[in-house]
Amino acid sequence: MPTAISEVPASGNEAAGRLASMADVTASDGALRRFLHGLPGVDAVGLQARAAALGTRSIKTTAKAYAIDLAISMIDLTTLEGADTPGKVRALCAKGIHPDPTDQSVPKVAAICVYPDMVATAKEALAGSGIHVASVATAFPAGRAALPIKLADTRDAVAAGADEIDMVIDRGAFLSGRYLDVFEEIKAVKEACARPDGTAAHLKVIFETGELQTYDNVRRVSWLAMLAGADFIKTSTGKVAVNATPPVTLLMLEAVRDFRAQAGVQVGVKPAGGIRTTKDALKYLVMVNETVGEDWLSADWFRFGASSLLNDLLMQRQKLSTGRYSGPDYVTVD
Repeated sequence: MPTAISEVPASGNEAAGRLASMADVTASDGALRRFLHGLPGVDAVGLQARAAALGTRSIKTTAKAYAIDLAISMIDLTTLEGADTPGKVRALCAKGIHPDPTDQSVPKVAAICVYPDMVATAKEALAGSGIHVASVATAFPAGRAALPIKLADTRDAVAAGADEIDMVIDRGAFLSGRYLDVFEEIKAVKEACARPDGTAAHLKVIFETGELQTYDNVRRVSWLAMLAGADFIKTSTGKVAVNATPPVTLLMLEAVRDFRAQAGVQVGVKPAGGIRTTKDALKYLVMVNETVGEDWLSADWFRFGASSLLNDLLMQRQKLSTGRYSGPDYVTVD
């Protein structure tokens, strides 16, 4: 799909200039409130209808095989349990490197996502693989901690070798209308992602959209996070009843498209939680292609936060190549 001229990413200097021109938006709580509440309201019926229509598109044969491999390469393979052990993390890393040990043509996953105390273990296990280590931080999943604790959590993960940080916003502050507080916290975490050598871990900002009540709030928080410097915007922690949904993800894709057109900065999107089947993953890829185009169809700009999804993708991949479904022992149980 060709990219519209107005949506071509700006050069570094041009993008910086465009963002600087938007600085007044975040100069005060009042200015930020006026901007966010001045965004167009979301047509909920239209959004849901569009998401449903995109979900009916059919992908067959070679296109399906390509899409399955693309989806595998976009997975943040995740273990975020209190019972996580170094052995479990190493096993997950091995699976991320070779998702199907019997078929070396299967692509690697994009990242392994773990708690901060497991980052060093994952980093060692993934050495030389090209797979990123992502770490949740900022008192994941509730985000209920003082800012110094959240920043220390982030710095510890980065120091241990995390390539990406998945932070959670203060939903209480956002829902109370304290937008500037949320903005400043994201900025502070972004700064905590910096390394001594001048590089920085990428920052994914988790909204927990299932708790945000309205589509208008999802649009507002998407712009808020991008203005604060998010590299990715992410739907959910996977720890609540309602996680990623097609309408919410579609709305976030529209937000990153519009933000790039206005600010000249491209931001990634990560739906997480509840995406378990190949059929669901392919629906999301169709949505990406038809909403923001090919520029986002890579692991650099779109991810799936998932654990069980990989197994279904592997079984569907084998079905395409052999004509039959594998048994239940074909894939490892995470």
